[in-house]
Amino acid sequence: MKLSVLDQSPVPAGSTPGDALRNTIHLARTADTLGYERYWIAEHHAIETLACPAPEILITRVAAETSGIRVGSGGVLLPHYSPLKVAEVFRMLHAMYPGRIDLGLGRAPGSGGLEAFALQRDRSKRLQADDFPEQLTELLALLHRGFPPEHPFSRIKISPDMPGAPDVWLLGSSAWSAAVAARFGLPYAFAHFIGPEQTAEALAHYREHFRPSKFLSEPRAILTLGVVCANTQAEAERLAASTKLLIRRIRLGGPRRPVPTPEEALAELETLGEDADPLTWDASAWPRYVVGDAERVSATLKQMARELQVEELMILTVIHDHQARVHSYELLAEAFELTKRC
Repeated sequence: MKLSVLDQSPVPAGSTPGDALRNTIHLARTADTLGYERYWIAEHHAIETLACPAPEILITRVAAETSGIRVGSGGVLLPHYSPLKVAEVFRMLHAMYPGRIDLGLGRAPGSGGLEAFALQRDRSKRLQADDFPEQLTELLALLHRGFPPEHPFSRIKISPDMPGAPDVWLLGSSAWSAAVAARFGLPYAFAHFIGPEQTAEALAHYREHFRPSKFLSEPRAILTLGVVCANTQAEAERLAASTKLLIRRIRLGGPRRPVPTPEEALAELETLGEDADPLTWDASAWPRYVVGDAERVSATLKQMARELQVEELMILTVIHDHQARVHSYELLAEAFELTKRC
């Protein structure tokens, strides 16, 4: 079983966004040493909770600070950008760190409506049809020199011109994204922590409808979910109170403030009664966050991987205390017997 990391660069209450970015770099170094497979950095805009709107910048630093772990985006939100610019940025990263760069692509805005409008490439078409498949086709052709000779873009020489290319992954949390990944023959990362109700359906659809391509001969999927792991069940649940309150605020459209302390979260959750736990709101077989000691968490994760037929889990941990977050990943690495890197 492979384990990987998704990092949203959370900002703990009482800290600065700069602190959060430095935490990302520290966690990436640790994950590299512990033997995690890949380290993906998310893109979010104008959200006080999360510090990184430009994963390509942080990827450059993280790749420089590590040696063996794959580094990538989780993901670049393609509707905001031109395919040529994305191709150039990630070919640059590939040239600097060949064989280690992943280009994870998403369709979500990663922001509120106003910010998404400000990020639009063409504001004259606010109600334009979704052109994500066309963007994806163009991006793949640019990355792999795949335009036919008669296409005008075939004359574009993408720089830096290096052998190979970054691995492209499609990210999603619905059956729509699963269908696109299957049609294009791309590896697929499902965000169970966002849309757990459709996890089994989406992964089954992806495997059933997968079309082999020059990128991938058989389906390959990652399941991304939240985890809080600690030395004891009680400590894990205490740490996870911050996560519960954060998710509840977001899902109810509340303010997206920095990650609260467990004490603040527990006090606020106590006033809300039975409706306080957002992890119980989902009509799904599996929780979006698995919380507990290493034995309980690893057993749950292994069972999920078996039943959902995935060989790689990507772990997201958003809690207030950075050292506790690092320790959570350390406990998981030990429980799954990951091979450490020198």
